[in-house]
Amino acid sequence: MIQYRSGTWGLWFACKLKGSVFPRALAVAIPCSVLSVCLHYMFERVDVKNTEDAGTNVLGGFSFILGFLIVFRSQQAYTRWWEGCTLLQQLRGEWFNAFSCCIAFCNASPDMRDEVANFQHRLVRLISLLYGAALSDVSEMERNSFEFIDLDDLETESVRFLEQSSNKCEIVLHWVQRL
Repeated sequence: MIQYRSGTWGLWFACKLKGSVFPRALAVAIPCSVLSVCLHYMFERVDVKNTEDAGTNVLGGFSFILGFLIVFRSQQAYTRWWEGCTLLQQLRGEWFNAFSCCIAFCNASPDMRDEVANFQHRLVRLISLLYGAALSDVSEMERNSFEFIDLDDLETESVRFLEQSSNKCEIVLHWVQRL
């Protein structure tokens, strides 16, 4: 994914060539501009009747196509945004369901009460860390500071390793599987 830096006014990303549509757009726009200049020059030199109507028709067609493209692209972006939100909520629901099943199927024996409580508390911490890591992966904020449920139970080497890793979700998911 291309990381855009918006700058002070939020418009500098449009002036960059990396990930920009301007090079391709210019490849189409420059020949069209040259053609329109040539046609304008030809219409000025040669006496052509009804040139005012031609300009109006061309402008109307251009406005229609431009409006259609803007609406279509905006609709596509809006659809993708909602799809991302839906998938994020679905992920949260699936992980909550898996977490609930793990808690529900814990041993209810009185002899294992302490072990089960330790398992449940560690699972809660790891699921909190897993969801925070997932949000951190999809977030585009400069500083990802999400709140987690008490990470004191984890070893400091493990937390340092997780902070330096690029695949935080996979690591935390592996820790959950190894419980």
